[in-house]
Amino acid sequence: MRIFLTGATGFIGSRVIPELLQAGHQVLGMTRSDAGAEALRAAGAEVHRGELEDPASVQAGAAQADAVIHTAFDHDFSNFAANCEKDARVIRAMGEALKGSNRPLLITSGTGIGSKGPGQLATEDVFNTAHANPRIATELTGAELLEQGIAVSVVRLPQVHDTKRQGLITPLVGIFRSKGVAAYVGDGQNRWPAAHVSDVARLYRLAIEKCTPGSRYNAVDEEGITTRAIVEVLGEGLGIPVTSIAADEAAGFYGWMGGFVGMDLPASSAWTRQALDWHPTGPSMLDDLRNMDYSRRA
Repeated sequence: MRIFLTGATGFIGSRVIPELLQAGHQVLGMTRSDAGAEALRAAGAEVHRGELEDPASVQAGAAQADAVIHTAFDHDFSNFAANCEKDARVIRAMGEALKGSNRPLLITSGTGIGSKGPGQLATEDVFNTAHANPRIATELTGAELLEQGIAVSVVRLPQVHDTKRQGLITPLVGIFRSKGVAAYVGDGQNRWPAAHVSDVARLYRLAIEKCTPGSRYNAVDEEGITTRAIVEVLGEGLGIPVTSIAADEAAGFYGWMGGFVGMDLPASSAWTRQALDWHPTGPSMLDDLRNMDYSRRA
């Protein structure tokens, strides 16, 4: 297949490219910059110029492909709700390019959308259309397109990591460095799921090849790592003390991340593993955090 890939120069997208190429697919990668175009050509992909702020430019890329993988997202989490709405607009635009065909569209969401309730594992069969997480806009839009006959499926991401980036944990490092102390909320027993970026990239390939409209895939290796364990490793790496703070102190300490840090977000991938014959093999989150170069600023 000729696959249009948004976010092609990003943390996950750049790992998806070799997965697709090695499986015999062609990749049309989206970028907004000259440097990105050079990187895509060097990786063996074709180049499409486009940006999330211009949905028509993204639609034009989708129109040229046999399938679409959408990994791009504006990761300014201080403006999270607006960026989720922007994602919805882009998905609708790509859907317009795919109408009247069976060409698959694989979009990206978060595992939290599949939560049954506090303390319960998020699963692929749960889709709470009234979910409070603004990222629900992505999946609601995907559901709209599915009803229109477009072959939409979803990859739900946990904290995706290697030794350089780790989802929401990466900005935590900067916060802790500036504060001179690493902190978790309460007893720190709330959990975050995780998967290594190489395993996540492979899941995207398997999902687009299988093309099962309406399916939701949890890209989860570890179901839930306590934030206390995460923060203790970060404190050791940064050489700073580790402490607990009360929930009502979170906003003042973490800033925009205050609403995320205390969340309990465990997630399962049992169905995904069976459906895609997906078996994660990458390092654990804590191993990557222990092997990170803490002298390098993000």
